[in-house]
Amino acid sequence: MSKPTSLPTKNISIWIFFALTYILTWIFWIPLALSGQDVMAGPLMIALVIGGFGPSIAGIIMTYRTQNHEGRRDFWRRSINFSQIGGRWYLVILLIFPLVYGLAILLDVLLGGSLPGAEAISQIAVQPASLVGMLLMGLIIGPLAEEFGWRGYALDPLQARWSALVSALVVGLFWWAWHFPLFFMNGMPQNEWGLGTTAFWAYAVTVFSLSVLFSWVFNNTRRSILAAILIHFMYNSTFNVVSPISERVSLFVAVILAISSGVVILISGAKALVRIQTTS
Repeated sequence: MSKPTSLPTKNISIWIFFALTYILTWIFWIPLALSGQDVMAGPLMIALVIGGFGPSIAGIIMTYRTQNHEGRRDFWRRSINFSQIGGRWYLVILLIFPLVYGLAILLDVLLGGSLPGAEAISQIAVQPASLVGMLLMGLIIGPLAEEFGWRGYALDPLQARWSALVSALVVGLFWWAWHFPLFFMNGMPQNEWGLGTTAFWAYAVTVFSLSVLFSWVFNNTRRSILAAILIHFMYNSTFNVVSPISERVSLFVAVILAISSGVVILISGAKALVRIQTTS
């Protein structure tokens, strides 16, 4: 395993990363929020997407700033090595979120709710070729734009100081707050939810729970950045396929994810979030 170079800023590099992430993102997102225009229309969406790459750009910059040559090579190896993940963890990555959303939707239907709109499925049925674009955008926006930073860079120095659970929650806090400008952008789901609503707090619980689950997968796949990218992709893809969903389904999802992360902590332990052998 590569080690950081002994730079004077090593102890504060993680906080530099968070500051740089916010600067690189919010320099685009805050003007969009202040514009009052629909950010999903025309060139404004380009600025929205570029801003979303803040975490990964900051993570790559800080990796090159704090790691020696071997550390940088290791960073990219962990980003492309499919064999590092292992069969059982591919199953976790592929199945966990379809199961979570499926259970949440089932509970909602049993309580009198209706099935989600699933507009993506309807669009794919009419235009099958749209699936390729949908999957590509689902991979770029979120997984590739963020995971070279949140898990790829930030998690390791935090875990060198604190337990895996505390580190995951710290990343979760910055990850959640990083999204705040979206709540003020016309055209974004967060803007429709509003601040302080049930959906707002369900989203907060979801982000913190996802941070624990993503960190759990990351640690159990020998710090695979690719695994973090893939599980983020699966969450986004599952959400996109079943959307739009009701507020009650969102609440059920948040509760199920919180319970799931709690089970992970109990089974794996808060110190390392690792129990299953990582070589399988």
